[in-house]
Amino acid sequence: MQQEHEQQISLNDQMQRRLDERTHLMESGINPYPCEFAVTAHSRDIIETFQEEAKTPVSVAGRIMAIRKMGKASFFHIQDAKGRIQVYLKKDEVGETSYNTFKLLDIGDIAGVKGYTFKTRTGEISVHAEEFTLLSKSLRPIPVAKEKEVEGEKVVFDAFSDRELRYRQRYVDLIVNPEVRETFIKRSAIVSHMRSFFTAKGWLEVETPILQPIYGGAAARPFTTHHNALDMELYLRIANELYLKRLIVGGFEGVFEFAKDFRNEGIDRFHNPEFTQVELYVAYKDYNWMMELVEQLFHQTALAVNGSDTTSFLGNEISLKPPFRRITIADSIKEYTGADIEGKSEQELRNTAKDLGLELDPKIGPGKIIDEIFGEFVEPKLIQPTFITDYPTEMSPLAKPHREKEGLVERFELIAGGKEICNSFSELNDPVVQRQRLEEQAGLRQRGDDEAMIVDEDFLRALEYGMPPTAGLGIGVDRLVMLLTGEDSIRDVIFFPHMKPE
Repeated sequence: MQQEHEQQISLNDQMQRRLDERTHLMESGINPYPCEFAVTAHSRDIIETFQEEAKTPVSVAGRIMAIRKMGKASFFHIQDAKGRIQVYLKKDEVGETSYNTFKLLDIGDIAGVKGYTFKTRTGEISVHAEEFTLLSKSLRPIPVAKEKEVEGEKVVFDAFSDRELRYRQRYVDLIVNPEVRETFIKRSAIVSHMRSFFTAKGWLEVETPILQPIYGGAAARPFTTHHNALDMELYLRIANELYLKRLIVGGFEGVFEFAKDFRNEGIDRFHNPEFTQVELYVAYKDYNWMMELVEQLFHQTALAVNGSDTTSFLGNEISLKPPFRRITIADSIKEYTGADIEGKSEQELRNTAKDLGLELDPKIGPGKIIDEIFGEFVEPKLIQPTFITDYPTEMSPLAKPHREKEGLVERFELIAGGKEICNSFSELNDPVVQRQRLEEQAGLRQRGDDEAMIVDEDFLRALEYGMPPTAGLGIGVDRLVMLLTGEDSIRDVIFFPHMKPE
């Protein structure tokens, strides 16, 4: 506690000094927060294209990350969107006013420099300043890691490495740990490539409601809100499936949506209450066709973003080169536990789970029991991409009955790195059977399963107008980004993950 108190006093002292500097600058007629600055070059581009014989004119701007103030000449490093570069500042060239301004600057301030490129006597490519402008006075000091040699080895002190603090103050994390930016640049590239992949096939990107009067399309607890003008309860969507299938009914043959979905569930390495999902629906196709599409999509995305069809995740080298392994959920459970679940009653499934050491909620039905067994004993062991197929009907109330296997549906999940990445069905388009399935879900809700689905009369009405055979797919974008960037927590691929209040 004493140490925290002393740190706070130190922080307050530093902030007060910076406030005093701000006041001094303003009293000297210098605006520490001007409106604009013309940038013509970035650090990495300057370094990569540097020609020693040419004094190339440049205008750069960025945050000061290191500074050496001397008498009539000084050096500092600025960090921009592409990296860092050194700046040489000479009083006789930038003028006394600008140089006096510079002497009031700190690490963390943002500055603009106009000048030309050159190489110092030590061989460092730099910018020789001819004009200098303060662009933003930082009032709060940024944490700066320090290196010290201990017993012949370099040791880093005061690094901004506490994960919870990094998530809470992502803006500081991005400043002092610039490698973090690369994860999010890669995330953007992944989404961009997937979007291009879909649109190149002629499918339409659409938007559907986030606030929904009836939530559906997945088994999850929703967030609830109230609309004052309509005086009605609304829900943040848990999935966009039912709205996208309405569009297939309306005549579109391929639609997709990158959607923010919301599920009122726990938070862990693979779950965040707000997450990104892309859903795709294509008419006249089935889940076998969709498996091949997923193989193409993941393989091409990995090559486009990483330049390789292998990725390192949680210490495993994972290959995304097709074809991926395919195995039914029943066979996978038998392979990893020895238990045969095919054709078993609810009580027999409960006995199997008990024999395996699983404690189950008595309110859940047979589908959830199978899901619990699979999630505990099989899913974490599926490291290489594996299609798990042919689920029991109760586990998939929106999927079409299997054309060959009684009691099953045409569904697959792709598991990679020990976690589900995507989910797909041959979509159920028989409105009579769909009503029966949703009413069975309503019965499970009455038993106490608060994740069971609700009967959506408008969706059923849409199906009654006729929906063609359709293949549907949902991909967890955050998990795919984790897989392709090697990050071990969903919080590392979301800019601002949800946290408890400070």
